[in-house]
Amino acid sequence: MRPARRLTLTEDVYESVQALIMDHAVAPGARINIDALARQLEVSPTPVREALARLEADGLVRKRPLAGYTAAPLLTREEFEELVEMRLILEPPAASRAASAATASDVDRLRAEADLPDPEPATEGYPAIAAFTAQDARFHNLLAETSGNRMLHEAVVRLRSHLHLFRLHFPQAHYGISAQEHHRVVDAIVARDPDRAAAAMRAHIAAARERHLPYFSRPDLRGFA
Repeated sequence: MRPARRLTLTEDVYESVQALIMDHAVAPGARINIDALARQLEVSPTPVREALARLEADGLVRKRPLAGYTAAPLLTREEFEELVEMRLILEPPAASRAASAATASDVDRLRAEADLPDPEPATEGYPAIAAFTAQDARFHNLLAETSGNRMLHEAVVRLRSHLHLFRLHFPQAHYGISAQEHHRVVDAIVARDPDRAAAAMRAHIAAARERHLPYFSRPDLRGFA
C-alpha cells in the first residue's frame, strides 16, 4: 500500500500531463519525452510513466514498441461522426433503461451531477474547464450505471468521449445549455418514461454535435489559444 503522499503525487502528475495534452502544450501526434517532462514537472520519471499509462487507457496518448509515447492525434471529422454515432447507439438505451431502474438515491445523484460548473475564474485553457469536463463525464457514466446493464455501463465509460471532444475546442454554448439538457433526461427518468428519457438523451447528443461542428470548418477555433 503506497503512502498517501505518493498517491497524491501520482494524481497531481496525471492531471498536469493531461492538461498539457488537452491544451496542446504537447502537440497532437508529438512524441513525449518522459525525462524532459519529468524535469518540467520537477518529479522523477516514475510518476510520469504512471500518468502516461493512465492516459493511454484514456486514449489521449499512444504507446508504440521501441518508440515510446506520443500524444494521440485529434479526431478527424469522420472519427467525430463515428464517436457521435457510438454515443447514439449506447446512451439513449441507457437513459431508457434508467427510467425503469432508477431508485430515489440514483435520481438524487443524477440531479447533483446534472448541474455543471462554470469555468474557473482567472484561469485559462483546459484547467478552466477541467471541472466541467469531469462532472459531465460523471453524469453520463452514472446514468449508464443506473441502467443496470454492466456491459453498457463499461462501454460508455471506455468511450471517454468527453476527453476527445474537449481536445477539439470548448464551445462557450455548452455553459448552461448542457446542464438544461441533462435535467430534461433526469426529469424523464423521474417520470418513469423510458421513451422520453431516450429522446431527451438523443436530443442532447445531437445538440452537442452541432455545438462542436464549427471546429471542423473554422481552423481558428482549434485548440484553446
